[in-house]
Amino acid sequence: MAQEPAGVIQLLRSQKAKLIEILSADADFVLQHADSRYLLSPSGYQQVKACRIPSEKVRDLLDNIFQRGPEAAEGLLELLKDQALQETFPMLRFVKDLQVNTLSVGEKTLEKRQLSPDLQKTGSSKKICNDGSRLVTEKQLMTVARAIGRSWREIGRQALDISSVKLEQIEEDHSLHTERVFAMLRYWCTRQRENATTTHLHSLLSDGDCALPPESIDFLLETD
Repeated sequence: MAQEPAGVIQLLRSQKAKLIEILSADADFVLQHADSRYLLSPSGYQQVKACRIPSEKVRDLLDNIFQRGPEAAEGLLELLKDQALQETFPMLRFVKDLQVNTLSVGEKTLEKRQLSPDLQKTGSSKKICNDGSRLVTEKQLMTVARAIGRSWREIGRQALDISSVKLEQIEEDHSLHTERVFAMLRYWCTRQRENATTTHLHSLLSDGDCALPPESIDFLLETD
């Protein structure tokens, strides 16, 4: 049976907050890929491009695509599953397990989102890498961000190997200190991909001239 046209829009809209959180790490990267697939109208592209705040840029990008209808939304879903985005945003892996199914009930259809068994488990479960270490979570990143002071740029350059240009962009995009540091840490995660583990981050932040106090980051080494 053919899929209900609006199903994919409803599916993606249900994940909108999560997509904004993940894709905001590099909103321009997503925008360029979306434009290369003609998912936006020329005016829509200019509107989204003009937005300076990453989270709002991603929000407007999604809204513009949703407004263009099911075909554009299906193109977005395929883009999110694309290898380039999957590698850039490791936390997008959940998208591969999203499906829109229609069940015939008389003359009506019931749409439902289906997730893989792993994703049906509680959202608090943590991903464990092959070496036994855990991928750092958004909550842990925020805790670390609150522990980093005015030397955040030095930490970004020296400990996390982030370019000065990128740090300046982050500073322009975010007005609050904690948000800047969190964006920096999340950008590090997107670059590290499967290596963005708690032990790796702890090692980088506890070494060198910019080392953080142990009491502020040792929680990264805690196990359940």
